[in-house]
Amino acid sequence: MTKIAFIFPGQGSQVVGMGKEFTETNEKSKRFLEKADHELSYALSELILEGPAEDLTVTYNAQPALLTVGTMIASRLADEGIEPDYTAGHSLGEYTALVASGVLSFEDGVLAVHQRGNYMNEAVPAGEGAMAAILGLSNEQILEVTDSITARGHAVQPANLNCPGQIVISGTKLGVETACVELKDAGARRAIPLNVSGPFHSSLMKPAAKQLEKMLNAIQMSEASVPVIANVNASVVQNSDEIKKLLVEQLYSPVLWEDSVRTMLDLGVTHFIECGPGKVLSGLVKKISKEVEVYAVYDESTLQEVLEASKGWSE
Repeated sequence: MTKIAFIFPGQGSQVVGMGKEFTETNEKSKRFLEKADHELSYALSELILEGPAEDLTVTYNAQPALLTVGTMIASRLADEGIEPDYTAGHSLGEYTALVASGVLSFEDGVLAVHQRGNYMNEAVPAGEGAMAAILGLSNEQILEVTDSITARGHAVQPANLNCPGQIVISGTKLGVETACVELKDAGARRAIPLNVSGPFHSSLMKPAAKQLEKMLNAIQMSEASVPVIANVNASVVQNSDEIKKLLVEQLYSPVLWEDSVRTMLDLGVTHFIECGPGKVLSGLVKKISKEVEVYAVYDESTLQEVLEASKGWSE
């Protein structure tokens, strides 16, 4: 029996021109851009379609841009008769998952993540925080080093537990730099600094979480019509109050992506469809399990590939 999960990427996946083919061939897709511009009162659509890349990459632009394009793609799939049994998203992508699951309206979602981006941007001044990907060590090995550095006064911690052997750390600039050196000494294959604007999913985001909580409490959320797998605990959530609580925690807690994928596998998911630019999450799923079918939909040709493949899927 086929079970489908829609998965949505987070910051870093954005690229100028994403979604362009859909907006040129589908009126409904184009309307998502128009709605986003209207809600935000600025031309997000121009940044998405034309750039420049450095402006699109700014947190408070990247987040609504990715949510807009991810929602656009999920909507196209649904219109073609492909609907998810579960949804999940990586960090910012969790909000896109909540739109796809009927928890948030698109309009509320795009506004919420724009504000979330503002709060994150304000929490730690540019240049004071950092993130890095650590390859080849377990979470336990990384925690031993990061806890020691944090105890010395330089906050750093695991932030994204992505797949076996790939964990992202986050914290102060000095904390992350120190950790990269000490983790390589501890046997890490590589330590790769990430081009991000802040120390996301670290304790340094707690001031932003307080503001986020106030904003989320003012938004109408519904029960999830499609179960969502939450980043914070890798568990199924459908209750709107629990979802709000977890979204606040998500801002300063690690993203348990590997565990989230394993939860979906345990629930019987057989097909993962990444809705958004690129193939980052698709690649992570393939590293976690070789037994499932994985697709990335980011343009008309990849959409057609999924539609063609779906003819062979059992009900």
